[in-house]
Amino acid sequence: MSFLSYFITGISLGSIYALIALGYTMVYGIAKMLNFAHGDVIMIGGYVAFTAITTLHFPIWISICISILACTLLGVLIEKVAYKPLRKASPLAILITAIGVSYLLQNVALLIFGSAAKSFTSVVPKFSLDLGFSITGETLVTIVVTLILVVALTLFVNHTKSGKAMLAVSEDRGAAQLMGINVNTTISLTFAIGSGLAAVASVLLCSAYPQISPYTGAMPGIKAFTAAVFGGIGSIPGAMIGGVALGIIESLSKAYISSQMADAIVFAVLIIVLLVKPTGLFGKKHNEKV
Repeated sequence: MSFLSYFITGISLGSIYALIALGYTMVYGIAKMLNFAHGDVIMIGGYVAFTAITTLHFPIWISICISILACTLLGVLIEKVAYKPLRKASPLAILITAIGVSYLLQNVALLIFGSAAKSFTSVVPKFSLDLGFSITGETLVTIVVTLILVVALTLFVNHTKSGKAMLAVSEDRGAAQLMGINVNTTISLTFAIGSGLAAVASVLLCSAYPQISPYTGAMPGIKAFTAAVFGGIGSIPGAMIGGVALGIIESLSKAYISSQMADAIVFAVLIIVLLVKPTGLFGKKHNEKV
């Protein structure tokens, strides 16, 4: 039964990676830019929830809503201030700006909260499910919440006016604008949704691993980006499956090979997949006209 326990733990961890990866894949798919500050939005979401629960003594569900709202507004602000002026700039300029925003958010957190990690109170009630092995409440809630959010996001993108506008902008920004779609609003909405999902991921991550520091979002952000590339960046199902796959690989690697080698194994698998299929598992090959 230990294998099943590690497998389900991997699905739970991978679900968190998937929620974060959705932010990367949506922004890239629609705005064609890589928001490397996304990992630090996770960290900000965790600190907002931490402050609301421990300092302001708000109920847990209100604290989660405040965290989601704060990250949503932060995502829109980052897009408006840092990325919108660079829409026609080179990818290198956008990349450097994203790194700058990332370090800015980290240092703001360091100034406000200090460098020491703080204990995070789990937002999930204490319970466990016994199936011959124990499944913690955090594990179960993480998997269920992720499934609900991915289904809701898929329905939103495919069946609402705003979602179809996102698909249109993703296919051809110029043509979408000619058809009357407000490209700026659509891109801002994309950042808002991705950042809101990052807030949910941060609360689930800090509940499963109960501490928060200014560097909390760094490694999960890198692994989630890896998951987005693994699944095919720009693909919502790809982000989900890529995240879960990486979580399972990491969990089983820690259990059966080496906890110190787990990260290396995860990235090695990514390299192998990209060598075989450069666009990722669900990525589409785009032919550019010359």
